[in-house]
Amino acid sequence: MKYLLALLLTLSFITFAQEDPAPVAGGTVTVSIVADPPGWDPTKSTSAEIARVMYNNVYEGLTTIAQDGTIQPRLAESWTTSEDGLEWTFTIREGVKFHDGTDLAIDDIVAAFARIKDPESGFTNPDYFKNVESVTAGEGNTVVFTLTAPSSSLLYNLGRSDSIIYPAAKADTQASEPIGTGPFRFAEYVVGSEVRLEKFEDYYVEGVPYLDAAVFRIIPDANATFAALQAGDIDMIGVSVTPEVALQVEADPNLKLVNEGSSTAEITMALNNSNEILSNPLVRQAITHAIDKESIVQGAFNGLGVVIGTHATPAEPYFIDVNPYPYDPERARELLAEAGYPDGFELRFEATAEYPLERRAAEVIAQQLSEVGITANLEIIDFTTWLNRIFFGGDYDMTIIGHAEARDISIYGNPEYYYKYNNPEIAVLLEQIEATPDEAGQMELYREIATIIADDAVNVWVYAPSNLIAARQDIYGFWTNAPTITIDMTGVYRAE
Repeated sequence: MKYLLALLLTLSFITFAQEDPAPVAGGTVTVSIVADPPGWDPTKSTSAEIARVMYNNVYEGLTTIAQDGTIQPRLAESWTTSEDGLEWTFTIREGVKFHDGTDLAIDDIVAAFARIKDPESGFTNPDYFKNVESVTAGEGNTVVFTLTAPSSSLLYNLGRSDSIIYPAAKADTQASEPIGTGPFRFAEYVVGSEVRLEKFEDYYVEGVPYLDAAVFRIIPDANATFAALQAGDIDMIGVSVTPEVALQVEADPNLKLVNEGSSTAEITMALNNSNEILSNPLVRQAITHAIDKESIVQGAFNGLGVVIGTHATPAEPYFIDVNPYPYDPERARELLAEAGYPDGFELRFEATAEYPLERRAAEVIAQQLSEVGITANLEIIDFTTWLNRIFFGGDYDMTIIGHAEARDISIYGNPEYYYKYNNPEIAVLLEQIEATPDEAGQMELYREIATIIADDAVNVWVYAPSNLIAARQDIYGFWTNAPTITIDMTGVYRAE
């Protein structure tokens, strides 16, 4: 029993409030999500819906990001590093099985990082491991990472949702038939309806998960989601709790709302910096001056969020409160005239149908921009179209989306990212971060990046929403903070 408790604490799977009842084994809990993902392999898509369902539930990596934001062991139970920081040796946990019954082998891990390093593999974020020269089998049950230069973020990147391990022999079928090592196995997917995960009986941690099954119900509409929660058709709202739903939940004695949590989501109005008009920094500054973020948070979201001025939220250790271009419509008009657009201009502006928070903010922003002469032609598109045309294709003027991935400010060092922002100074700072061994020094450099992109008005960062969790009264064990993208069901249970 002592061994089990120690292991649970080490893996940081579960956090219970003192007043929560004792965990109960068995049963099913159904959680709402808002959209179908484009497949189930997080190494091939950055879709947050994949991570919400799969990370920590079905798939695991060598490390994990715990609820308190710390890096913890997962498939690797320990690690050592050489004095020069160029060699990392990970001892892999023994007795781990994949959901197809095969044993986790060192070869599976080596193959996973060979795919990551292969430029033809389509791995989502290859820059995370650009300093990794090779990954090889070491002595005994170890894996050795050899680096070309020190990488202070290696452990963190190994815990990201796309740095997961699956059977090397089944790499090509993960998008449709995912197989991991997590506490739940992927059981069934009905397109447009639901995803069913079932308890993996051979999970290497005894006693978890508590549930026999976790079901993720796909419900795009916020009102329909609340109706399902109230009727008991679902047990939790996993994402996009609107202010109206929050008020209704608080008024229902059968339901509860947890809103003290924070997340890493930045509601971002992205600007295509390669667009002829938006390439002018004066125009981007004018757009930022034209938007009253505080009124959006207070009026449209009942104050359930924090205004931000750069790509960082209070949940992140490098958060900085900057506001170089505060709401000032008169200054916005002056800058537009100075930029050569005294009569304004017209741009496409797109939001997704599946995400109500962003869509609501977009409606207010379009109205505010019109007051300074900018016509933002708002169009609501489906998320698949957004991914293919905007995120991958870069075909847009302005769009709004929630960027939920943790510690993702490094995207501003990639000129090919859909913002099309090219600033070599950011790339230099990112290299300095990798070479900085102490966390305090790393965070200071991240803050420098955050300040630069704010001054450049690369995007309009509107606000960081509160991490609202709505659930029925008998559901416990869910994460209240969201330092990474996941709806972790490992510790969730239904009390008697």
